[in-house]
Amino acid sequence: MTLRRTLLGLFALSFVASPLIAGPAFAQGPYPNKSVRWIVGYVPGGTTDILARLIGQYLSEKTGQQFVVENKAGAGNNLAVEAVLAAPADGYTVLLVNPANGINTTLYKKLSFNFVRDIAPVGGILRVPNVMVVNNDVPAKTVKEFIDHVKANPGKVNMASSGNGTSVHMSGELFMEMTGAKMTHVPYRGSNPALTDIMGGQVQVLFDNMPSAIELIRGGKIRALAVTTEKRASYFPDVPTVAETVPGYEASAWFGMGVKAGTPPDVIAYLNKQIEEALADPKIKQRLADLGGVPMGGTPQDFGKIIVSETAKWKKVVEFAGASVE
Repeated sequence: MTLRRTLLGLFALSFVASPLIAGPAFAQGPYPNKSVRWIVGYVPGGTTDILARLIGQYLSEKTGQQFVVENKAGAGNNLAVEAVLAAPADGYTVLLVNPANGINTTLYKKLSFNFVRDIAPVGGILRVPNVMVVNNDVPAKTVKEFIDHVKANPGKVNMASSGNGTSVHMSGELFMEMTGAKMTHVPYRGSNPALTDIMGGQVQVLFDNMPSAIELIRGGKIRALAVTTEKRASYFPDVPTVAETVPGYEASAWFGMGVKAGTPPDVIAYLNKQIEEALADPKIKQRLADLGGVPMGGTPQDFGKIIVSETAKWKKVVEFAGASVE
């Protein structure tokens, strides 16, 4: 009876102790111990998708866990944000943050979230110029000629974008605001389908992020009229800036990683460290240069400041354009 009582006591004790033994830190091990979903708010082929897959591959190799890109296009990037917010705040669902997330704060009147409050910044990855490209049949060869062409053909020039509220869309709106050249906005669900229709002539102009357009420009499939940054791009030194014709014009796209607010600080710090190491890797640096971008880097706080300042900048453009999505 004594042995039986002892065994029963040990058996009962095991049930009491098991939650401690099987607690998250012990059972799961250090982060990450399983695959990570990287949510991208656009269809495959655009800048956000290209960037997520490039950095995601590096992180997969570095951490030993797969960073799986999941494209959730729709609602101007808001479906992607909602997907991240619907997941646990554990770092296993991350967001490819992009300018649309700041722009949507003003553009959308009824959002189910507050981006700055609900998404915690992890780190900036890349800043790229947008590039003003046209179909090869468009007669204008310069920004000045294009402005004159639009004004001489009211209602006949269509401006594509990768979606309502994207930096691509707002770069075009800023152009219209500053030049008085009114065009019809045609939103697409990402850069790839917009570029396809630019080549086909269904739309005439696109202020695209450089990474998704650069090879088509180099291949002569579309024509670059200007870059949207203050200075010319080193890889296209003969392509002028919009500001050389429209003084004061400037627009660029920025990309980084975010997670659901409430994610443990050590997880955010770990992810930030991996991004910093990725940006320092010679192969990644060269690939980002090939895409026409400049690495950002910095702390989560640095990236958070960029999100706030860009949100304020584009708020003025959205309000001037009278753009609104319910």
